[in-house]
Amino acid sequence: MPDTLHSRITSGNALVGIIGLGYVGLPLAHAMHAAGYRVLGFDIDPAKIDALAAGTNYLKHLGETLTRDLAASDRFDATTDFARLAEPDAILVCLPTPLDEDRNPDLSFVVRAGQQIGATLRPGQLIVLESTTYPGTTRGEFAEAIRAHAPAPLELGRDYFLAYSPEREDPGRTSHSTRTTPKLVGGLDTHSTALAAALYRRAVEEVVEVASAEVAEAAKLLENIFRAVNIALVNEMKQTLAAMDIDIWEVIDAARTKPFGFMPFYPGPGLGGHCIPIDPFYMAWKAARVGAPARFIELAGEINRAMPGRVVERTREALGVRSRPLAGARVLVLGLAYKPDVDDVRESPAMEIITLLRAAGATVQYADPHVPSTHPMRNYDLGMTSIELTPETLAACDATILVTDHKAFDYPLIAQHAPLVVDTRNALRAFAADMGDRLVKA
Repeated sequence: MPDTLHSRITSGNALVGIIGLGYVGLPLAHAMHAAGYRVLGFDIDPAKIDALAAGTNYLKHLGETLTRDLAASDRFDATTDFARLAEPDAILVCLPTPLDEDRNPDLSFVVRAGQQIGATLRPGQLIVLESTTYPGTTRGEFAEAIRAHAPAPLELGRDYFLAYSPEREDPGRTSHSTRTTPKLVGGLDTHSTALAAALYRRAVEEVVEVASAEVAEAAKLLENIFRAVNIALVNEMKQTLAAMDIDIWEVIDAARTKPFGFMPFYPGPGLGGHCIPIDPFYMAWKAARVGAPARFIELAGEINRAMPGRVVERTREALGVRSRPLAGARVLVLGLAYKPDVDDVRESPAMEIITLLRAAGATVQYADPHVPSTHPMRNYDLGMTSIELTPETLAACDATILVTDHKAFDYPLIAQHAPLVVDTRNALRAFAADMGDRLVKA
């Protein structure tokens, strides 16, 4: 069975199924299609299926060409019918792994996918989990969900194969693509590793095989924990240096002149995106259950989670200097997306900042050229629409908080007309001399 499946994969004749056609699954589907595979996408959202059939891209940062290519091809199809999971030779699972209300891992999407795969499982299928999770998930919860719903005679490693290969998507990044970003692959057995590696090698320039699924799972978490911890370090140091009247941004610029032993990270209003705010808690949760608490990771999480509140307090202080209370103040938030020049608002700190401002009694508006309106999310339902950034709208606000430094913002306009700017990204540094005390860093 491994030889037959391997032949289908290496010849390009395999049908690749992808569960979850979002920020990870859609570019992966395109990469697999570009490699010559037939691709069958699965998603519970019929609007995505309709958009793909029409060649309409619902993820703007990917561009229109991607979905038009897929829609025009007879090698691509997308469906909401999960009974068709029996068709693909390889199934790649790209689903969310969020946190629940208590900040514990929520594997419900992954487990449900495992159950659906198990219900239609047939001999000769490879399943690869790409969702970020703690070490042991692929061999544990995911494999058990498949096994519990699979036909009894089928044996893992002989009749079907299971591996883990973490996604490494970074929406909006132009320096790397799915094809040019190295792919880690670790299986539950040697056959599974080899089959998954062969599958990805047609679509990705570099594939790195590791000893096990657990190594690949842990590597993905380490990548993002590394960033979260270092961001927490500069976020904390910003507060310390501010008490000494020292500019953290100037300190980082000075330190980065060292050609070795230093990598610059920058403070901000809090963490956003699908990985950095969430992944460290997956490792911390698992660490506590094996009796080795990850205190460093937990501390970094506490520091980063506190940043939206610090931004609001800094705004309150800046208004107070002007004898204006935050309650009743008109506040404009610039940027709803979690990072510049994309429309991705997942876990964006702007959501928490707006919620805290409203709770303090402020009247809040936002402007974001990439996010024309909000939509209900897991923790937020803001019910807001972006306003146009004009001299009048800026002048009418008591405070403007720059949360996301989009290139599309007219910074000279902001610097000239905003009575007070709380800058969380150092985006207005070029206007500091002219703005004087109207510019406050947070």
